[in-house]
Amino acid sequence: MGTFNRLHLIRQVDLFTLRLFLSAIEEQQIGLAAIRENIAPSTATKRIQVLEDIAGVELLERGPKGVLPSPAGAVLERYARSIFGSLDAMRSEIAALTEGVQGELSVVSARTIVVPFLAREIGEFGREYPMVEVGLHETENVDIVRQVARGEADMGVFAAAYDLDLDGIDVIPYRQDRLVAVVPQGHRLGANTAVTFQDLASERLIAPRAMVGAFRAAAKRLGDEFRSPHRVRSCEVAIELVHAGLGVTVVPECLLDHALLSRVTVLEFDEPWAVRRIHIATPSGRMPSPAAQAFIHQLSARPVEGDAAEESLCAALAAHDAPVG
Repeated sequence: MGTFNRLHLIRQVDLFTLRLFLSAIEEQQIGLAAIRENIAPSTATKRIQVLEDIAGVELLERGPKGVLPSPAGAVLERYARSIFGSLDAMRSEIAALTEGVQGELSVVSARTIVVPFLAREIGEFGREYPMVEVGLHETENVDIVRQVARGEADMGVFAAAYDLDLDGIDVIPYRQDRLVAVVPQGHRLGANTAVTFQDLASERLIAPRAMVGAFRAAAKRLGDEFRSPHRVRSCEVAIELVHAGLGVTVVPECLLDHALLSRVTVLEFDEPWAVRRIHIATPSGRMPSPAAQAFIHQLSARPVEGDAAEESLCAALAAHDAPVG
């Protein structure tokens, strides 16, 4: 650790690093904070370490179950939240002095995107553009594209899929995450570093609705037909069934939280289609409204690390039974 230098702090610490630090405290894992902020876990760890070097003291206490703020970290947390609160107030005051962007914006997306990503994005957008009324409609992945193509929604956020017809929409990349395998603790596959679909196919494979199409295609490539004793609407329910010992499943890693990591075993999913690419959809050939353009700019302006998709699950989640950092 170095010694605290005020000028060094002002010149070297950016707002994104401070927000990453707050995310690490809220998620109790640097790896999960990296997923939330859409950067590589190694980059997140490095940013936190640089922040600690500038502060000259440890800001996060690493333990077997994750991270907690140290006494100095709690002080930084308090002031960082104050900084972001002041920024929100500043945005509101400036917006009140000008007409700014206004109107209505209808957005459609799926639960597996809304819960980990889009809900927070809409909250931030609402604070920056208080005169825009955003209406969010949760629906299935395939219906997102259809509704946008028909003009029933201004924009949609969906996960790319092999059987998804993109006719009638324009597509903009948003972000990506990985699919992971979830098995009960003590399961025979739990000793593996990674598993394939073939490994899971011989088990009771629980199918969240969003994964059924991918499972069918994967089974077909193996010359088999996909069958499952359990088909559920949400990935959260699938994980609970795994915890109950009723089978195994595959879900986006962004849906895993600190509490779940202590109840199930999470493994890297070694398949070419394990990277989930998430896109923004707008009606083809139509100029998005100013409100839609502003929201698209917010979503696409998020930092995207080229190596994020290459990180292994162990690095991404910093396994719950080992120190994180």
